[in-house]
Amino acid sequence: MPGINKASPHALELLHLVKRHGHGDTAVTALDQVTMRVPRATFTAVMGPSGSGKSTLLHCAAGLDRPTSGSVILDGYELSDLDETALTQLRRDRMGFIFQSFNLVPTLTVAQNVTLPLEFAGRQPDDRVLRALLTRLGLGDRVDHRPAELSGGQQQRVAIARAVLSRPAVVFADEPTGALDTQAAREVLDILREAVSQTGQTIVMVTHDPVAASYADTVVFFADGRIVDSMPKPRAAAVAARMAQLSAPAGGDR
Repeated sequence: MPGINKASPHALELLHLVKRHGHGDTAVTALDQVTMRVPRATFTAVMGPSGSGKSTLLHCAAGLDRPTSGSVILDGYELSDLDETALTQLRRDRMGFIFQSFNLVPTLTVAQNVTLPLEFAGRQPDDRVLRALLTRLGLGDRVDHRPAELSGGQQQRVAIARAVLSRPAVVFADEPTGALDTQAAREVLDILREAVSQTGQTIVMVTHDPVAASYADTVVFFADGRIVDSMPKPRAAAVAARMAQLSAPAGGDR
């Protein structure tokens, strides 16, 4: 793979990104010339009405979907330069993923779920680092439990530990608090905030929740496949007001 440009202040760069679904008169443009730069060690929330393109953005940024044109540069790697094998390796080594559905393996313990990506990569997890991380996440006494023995908030914390253990360049979070109650959601967002401020992680989170977005350094607003606004140091009320101004197009999220 090409070398990493560590001199870049950005963990993620999206340059003139276009993503179209279909062909001819029926083609739908999910991303329309999107340019976005995410500095290292920052927390960015992505918001927009249903169908605005925010999920497509996350998938293209994470190399889960190929854009029609434009560039995605993650930690100095131009994703379009990579074949599927190299892209899989980059996702494994330089990206973390947190989903609403947790995606834990039910037959594995907490510790085994958290270290699974490292095992796949052939890397030996540091037990001291693992236990320190789980303790910080309030899971120190749950190391040998299985997902069915945990609450929803605890399962999401396991997913966060799995995503950040290897110190990836970027953690992508897709509605990570959507399935949690208010208290569990607050705990998860505090953990994500700490991952940025204490260990220098870079987080890109898609959310529909103004309160969740208020934990970010910056909120980027999408509508009709384009960035229409951004808000530094967001407050939940201001985020909610801006979202109310954005008219939601018909149909589901692209």
